[in-house]
Amino acid sequence: MKDSSSIPSSISDQSLALAIEKLVAFGLHNGLIETLDRDMARNSLLDLFGLEEPAEGAAVDSGDLPESPVPLLDPLLVAAIAKGLIPDDTLTYRDLFDARIMGLIMPRPSETQRQFQRMVAEQGIARATDWFYKLNIDSNYIRMDRIKKNGYWKHRTPNGELEITVNLSKPEKDPREIALLKTITRISYPKCLLCKENVGYAGRLDHPARQNLRILPLLLKKEAWFFQYSPYVYYNEHSIVFCGEHIPMKISPATFERLLDFVEQFPHYFIGSNADLPIVGGSILNHDHFQAGRHVFPMETAPVLEWLNCSNRPEVTVGIVEWPMSVLRLRSGNRQAILDVAADVLAKWRGYSDPSADILAFSEKGGSRVEHNTITPIARFKDNGDYELDLVLRNNRTNANHPDGIFHPHQELHHIKKENIGLIEVMGLAVLPGRLQVELGQIADILTGRTPYDETAIASIDHHLNKHADWIWTLVDLYGTDGSDEAVQLLLQADVGDKFYAVLQDAGVYKGTESGRAAFRRFLTESALV
Repeated sequence: MKDSSSIPSSISDQSLALAIEKLVAFGLHNGLIETLDRDMARNSLLDLFGLEEPAEGAAVDSGDLPESPVPLLDPLLVAAIAKGLIPDDTLTYRDLFDARIMGLIMPRPSETQRQFQRMVAEQGIARATDWFYKLNIDSNYIRMDRIKKNGYWKHRTPNGELEITVNLSKPEKDPREIALLKTITRISYPKCLLCKENVGYAGRLDHPARQNLRILPLLLKKEAWFFQYSPYVYYNEHSIVFCGEHIPMKISPATFERLLDFVEQFPHYFIGSNADLPIVGGSILNHDHFQAGRHVFPMETAPVLEWLNCSNRPEVTVGIVEWPMSVLRLRSGNRQAILDVAADVLAKWRGYSDPSADILAFSEKGGSRVEHNTITPIARFKDNGDYELDLVLRNNRTNANHPDGIFHPHQELHHIKKENIGLIEVMGLAVLPGRLQVELGQIADILTGRTPYDETAIASIDHHLNKHADWIWTLVDLYGTDGSDEAVQLLLQADVGDKFYAVLQDAGVYKGTESGRAAFRRFLTESALV
């Protein structure tokens, strides 16, 4: 939220009417509305703010309009607070209300769909997604002002460059909001953040407003699915493709068919799915969905150790990717052949055990069989017409030494990353928690000497840097406390990058050692895949 000292505490009705006029002009200029919609949009905003008439003689020059609606929304939010339309001046309430404002200058969902289909027919799918992505930015559904604050750097490893981002685009709630959340009645509509019923939803303290959300219908495997952009954009044109029904994640041969259906329709995008088991899956397992986008991830450009011909479908080549996680890359110009091989890999892996490599397909709990093996799949459609499927082998077993997961970030790395390693991380993009931004700054202060290093204080469990205590001790021991700002920033970025690489190595079921690669080959040969 902006510094309150820089924003006036109230706004006159005349200034408010002019602010409304500017926002309507922004919507018209950026194609959110058309000329015929202007009066309705203006009147809807006047009604929302309780104004009787528009700004008299107001003329807004399009050249004076900002690129983003955010500067135009600020005075409207000030007015909403002054008029009691926003009950409390918190970021959550502001976000709920500005989505309501933008929803009044948006095309209806059916109009969005028609325009998208028209652009696909006339200009091609890539131009159509360009248009739809811009619509999501101009409507402030994608809050680019926040996303631009994310930390980002690249880190070189033996397997190529990893991408590291510190996620600041999901603001943390302040103490007042946390206290309020404890008092509200729990509501189960929409069932989750991915349900199509979110479109137009007004939101509440524990659920974001979605009046400015637009989704596009898709047919995948002749089923009703929908396409939207992620409001957080962890990478270029970060998209979510979700099932029209609220059904759980499930990796099956049908998953591969849906992925290929998508890349045939959106050949300039990749698409992938999180795994369908706890620990190795994503944060949402109760609604089947994929993530897609226009981005080349490090895993895609990683070298392939060897290409092998598939034993039962020679038109499919199978590559072992040189990557810290265990990746099989399938390639073929024959759609059905690559689908058959992917289904075979999944079936064989689901039931495969190799105790010498700590891989057990099943265990028993309370008399029931628990499955542990699954796959994180990624699909691409190559320029030469080949289909490409990356199948990342996953196992979610735990033991006494690793209660959070044998193939999960180990305890010594939790101070950097303890969450599940999902699709995005698997492909080489670290999405690290926003808390790290402040913590890295405080560690930098120690390493440059701006803050004295107090080993005893940091060792206290109550100290805000305690989770990093061992790491800080090592850094001080190796580099001292008199580094330059630039040198310290570079060494911290490099060290965080090394730790993320170690996270991926922990998550890999077959390690990049001689014995690990032999075990990987053993799976392929014992399963008669090559």
